[in-house]
Amino acid sequence: MITLRALCFTILIILCPLAHAAETINVVVWDEQQPAQKEAYANFLGNEIAAYLSKQEGLSVRSVNLASPEKGIADNVLNSCDVLIWWGHIRQFEITPEQGQAIVTRIKNGQLSLIALHSAHWATPFVEAMKDRTKTNAINKFKQLDSEQLDIKYVDPPRRYFAPDRNDPLTPRFYPRKFPSGKTELVIHWPNCCFPAYRNDGKPSTLFTIKKSHPIANGIPAKFQLPSTEMYDEPFHIPAPDEVVFEERWPTGEWFRSGMIWNIGEGKVFYFRPGHETFPVYKQPVALKIVENAVRYLHHRD
Repeated sequence: MITLRALCFTILIILCPLAHAAETINVVVWDEQQPAQKEAYANFLGNEIAAYLSKQEGLSVRSVNLASPEKGIADNVLNSCDVLIWWGHIRQFEITPEQGQAIVTRIKNGQLSLIALHSAHWATPFVEAMKDRTKTNAINKFKQLDSEQLDIKYVDPPRRYFAPDRNDPLTPRFYPRKFPSGKTELVIHWPNCCFPAYRNDGKPSTLFTIKKSHPIANGIPAKFQLPSTEMYDEPFHIPAPDEVVFEERWPTGEWFRSGMIWNIGEGKVFYFRPGHETFPVYKQPVALKIVENAVRYLHHRD
């Protein structure tokens, strides 16, 4: 006769593999794979990140790129993805707004979350996510306006894929315009998703963990240095993030919010700034650990 203790142990053995399977996080690493990456990564930057993540417990990792079927973002790829990591640079325009919006729809529905790395500030999925958040912010702020007499006017940045000038008005921004007819127009200037200065001389930067208790900062020093990276300088033309985990500074005075999180519907977007395709930032253990932490954090829905 089987004892109660033996029965419980048998049930536990049966259920444990199911519980472990349920915890598997499906990660897709998308990489433009520009040839210049070969200066720092023998097998491309995205594959470097994917190789690291694939060795970590509980992660199932797939690496795709622009040359993959349907540019690496086929429905079957996205539908089986919990966290999408994106590296884009000079071919951002090859992902259309409609393709970016399809990814944002999945973010809003809680199907996946997005990690945008470095020059993916202009990646189509990141830009469309920032536009969606901008629209949400604008409508929430002016929700008292009479919707029956409300028109919305969207204003694109004056030059796409051009950095703003230092003195340009900050984007995004939005404001109502009232007309004598009683109609109100809500004017929304889309975010440029860029910044006024950058420098790719490979000088070191220092990062500060300003939210030490955040899961993305788990095991990360309060202050650490990346030996060779590109510089970006504030202001970053994006909606105000919900959380800033890391700030980055350079000896020449520049600074940047280098680890930011936005809630987009039921999902999240995390932007991590360090990088450059010719500098081995994603061979640094601390940078890879931050990406891993972000994957685990973004997978769990609040």
